[in-house]
Amino acid sequence: MRVLVLILMLLATPALAQAVSVSEVLENAVEKAIRPGFTALADETARLETALSRLCAERSDETLAAAQRQFAVVVSSHARVEFLRLGPLVEENRAERMLFWPDRKGIALRQVQQVLAEMDETATAEATLREKSVALQGLGALEFVLHGTGAEALVGTEGDFRCRYGAAIAAAVDTVAGELAAAWLAEDGIALQVTAPQAESPTYRSEREALEALTGAMSHGIEAIRDTRLLPFLGREGENPKPRAAPYWRSGLTIASIRAGFEGIATLFEQSRIGEAAPDEHDWVRNGVVFEFANAERAADAVTLPLEAALADAGQRRAIGYLVILSQSLQSLLGESLAAALGLSVGFSSLDGD
Repeated sequence: MRVLVLILMLLATPALAQAVSVSEVLENAVEKAIRPGFTALADETARLETALSRLCAERSDETLAAAQRQFAVVVSSHARVEFLRLGPLVEENRAERMLFWPDRKGIALRQVQQVLAEMDETATAEATLREKSVALQGLGALEFVLHGTGAEALVGTEGDFRCRYGAAIAAAVDTVAGELAAAWLAEDGIALQVTAPQAESPTYRSEREALEALTGAMSHGIEAIRDTRLLPFLGREGENPKPRAAPYWRSGLTIASIRAGFEGIATLFEQSRIGEAAPDEHDWVRNGVVFEFANAERAADAVTLPLEAALADAGQRRAIGYLVILSQSLQSLLGESLAAALGLSVGFSSLDGD
């Protein structure tokens, strides 16, 4: 009997060691996922601004390729944190300044093409560019500068205006990324509101509310990947694919950005240990979330062709379609099963309604 009791105690020990409190989850989320994510984004946008400045000073195939490579790094870095639509990211139109998407009416393309055609000098200085439409000053606009029609002119003198406009966009993006990082690093700012909510706070009045915000951000972030990244180009049931309805199709970064989006949400889930805050009988939720994120990574890695070719290939199109199925599973696990296990209500998504 004593041996049996000892065995049972040993078996129970790992479960006890894994359990975390809500306050630990909130602290982990900020210190191990959110702050590092926004700091990394600011670091990479600073490098992007430098790369664009170098391109404008030394126009060559090499400097253009370097700027395009750094743009790809920033796209993924941004995708890892853009689901955190709470606090600084939703203030002062920062989310839209970083990336104006979805753009269902093609507003950004028309505005960027107009600036390039008219050679509007006010678009070549960060201060005056930031006063213009958000569609002109984010990653979508910079993608067209670096990869859109006429981008080959960047290596010659005829691309002078285009390059200076691109440099101004890079500077504006870096400013926003710096604001986001600074806001999350501030000791008395949003991080404190999340980790130490107060009853009189207009943001989060309790740990429960802060936990709901994080859970909701993950669930709604998965929904956004499906509804604003995947379905518009993959097509809903019975529709033909529309590769040019995809984000970053010109740069070939569509799947990379989607993969990074899943990765960012997975990082918050894993680093915060939010799944371990639920009672032991809900271990299946945590295990299911981890399993599905791993599946999403494998599915994204299976798409190796350029998007249009991938959609024409039966196997790779199935992999993209599988990402939609995984998004449905993950949204259910995070927004319903995990929320219920934690006694939370994640509320409605910002995507609800028109």
